Amino acid sequence: MPQACNVTGHIWCVVPVYNNGATVRDIASGCRSILKNVLVVDDGSTDADISKLLSGLDVVLLKHDKNLGKGRAILTAAEYIDSRGGKYMITIDADGQHNPEDIRKFLPLINEDDASVIIGSRDFNTENVPEKSRFGRKFANFWLRIETGVYTDDCQSGFRAYPIKYLKQMKFRGSHYDFEAEVLARAVWAGLCLRTVPISVYYPKPEERVSSFRPFLDNLRLSHTHAMLVGRRLLPIPHKRLVSRKSPDLTLLRHPTKFIKMLLRENLTPGGLAFASAVGIFFGVLPLLFAHSIVILYVASRLRLNKVVAVNAQHICMPPFIPAVCIEVGYFLRWGHWLSDISFATVFKQFPDRLIEWLLGSLIVAPLASFLVGGSVYFVASVFRRKSFNEAG
Repeated sequence: MPQACNVTGHIWCVVPVYNNGATVRDIASGCRSILKNVLVVDDGSTDADISKLLSGLDVVLLKHDKNLGKGRAILTAAEYIDSRGGKYMITIDADGQHNPEDIRKFLPLINEDDASVIIGSRDFNTENVPEKSRFGRKFANFWLRIETGVYTDDCQSGFRAYPIKYLKQMKFRGSHYDFEAEVLARAVWAGLCLRTVPISVYYPKPEERVSSFRPFLDNLRLSHTHAMLVGRRLLPIPHKRLVSRKSPDLTLLRHPTKFIKMLLRENLTPGGLAFASAVGIFFGVLPLLFAHSIVILYVASRLRLNKVVAVNAQHICMPPFIPAVCIEVGYFLRWGHWLSDISFATVFKQFPDRLIEWLLGSLIVAPLASFLVGGSVYFVASVFRRKSFNEAG
């Protein structure tokens, strides 16, 4: 079971910095006023001499000779803190976006157990919040839900608390901003909890902002990371568990009624229902030949989607209409004109050809159909949910 971490001296504050010379001293000083252990990791800054900027502050400074990425800076800090007997580290951005005073909000949760990653959920009801940040948060939350089945408010926030002993046991591929997406997924897979605390956030005016985020390269890294994490999630290989937590036994044989009720209730948000429907439609369109339900059940289980909705959605794709549409589309892609001679000979005697065309056509029809059905389900579910909230109010 997780153990409490009651010694504040075992908690470190970490400030990764790259070209934030104008703000890093104020951030480090604010952290030092709350915690006695503050570590700044200079990730190859070129705008200023960070050691001179921190002169006179009682903080530890580590330096990378070149820019290795925010993820690498965090892991460098973890290695140092572990060698000094530290138990937890709180990371805070050096650009002035976060308020060091909010560190106090993390401390009660850290003292409850040592097996949680705690995320500072930013309050976006403030001035100058970029639309790309609002979208980025929703986008990141969506992918974390797909990768782990877990929802959290703000998985893009860099204001976090990590338990050192578990962080040290995990392996990571990302070393830049993609690390912050990867670490949450791997933490959930390892059995850690994700907890949140509300924090304030400050965004300067656009002309005053300093950001080391490189839109093309870092978004490319994030896309690769999410694709890798989803692919790993679908593999039928158990993850290494670092923390054992008890879960209710709802196996079919022991508690059939509870099991069925759980299937009907799981992931009933509009987004969850829409995604489950889209998965059922997508695989229902493909020529899987008598394996549709098995494949859909497997994918829905791995992604923690509503299995009842996903399996039933495939019934929209029952023969003959959808397979016929796919064959027509595939025939057109293959030969440049539509299949007009539909007979026993062209369908059954030439079945291998029709199967190839079914597959080709399904690659076009499946994404379109899943998008249309998923979007429709999301719209209807959102309307009913809003209506039920209004009636309850």
